[in-house]
Amino acid sequence: MGYHVAVKVRFSDVDNAGIVYYPRFFHYFHVAFEELFSEKFGIPYVDVLNVEKIGFPAVRVENDFKSPLRFGDIADVEISVERIGTKSIVFRYQLRRGAGGPLCADGKVTVATVNMVTFQAIPLPEKYRALFGQV
Repeated sequence: MGYHVAVKVRFSDVDNAGIVYYPRFFHYFHVAFEELFSEKFGIPYVDVLNVEKIGFPAVRVENDFKSPLRFGDIADVEISVERIGTKSIVFRYQLRRGAGGPLCADGKVTVATVNMVTFQAIPLPEKYRALFGQV
């Protein structure tokens, strides 16, 4: 069901072994997260942070690496919502080598909902609860 984002693997993403350096997978996850806001919700993520003053910092991350990605590959990142809590959301990311290709990474990122001025946890606004419920 989730939302899909295509991310091209750049030369700067690979290590000396010629495969994507592991932290870059988390970067690809975040790219998909930002695109979810702008492309699916029609809200630039920068406006969520700087105008609405709502942030979604990662508080827990995990990932199972399944298959390597190489320079020039197109990563298909699928983002879905696994759980919506009162003040947090768990996103699941499945990253494949091309649409329908082999699974390269299967991860989860738990984000908190915070006020960007005080950086204190706040209840997830109903607007975003409804939007995340569509993913």
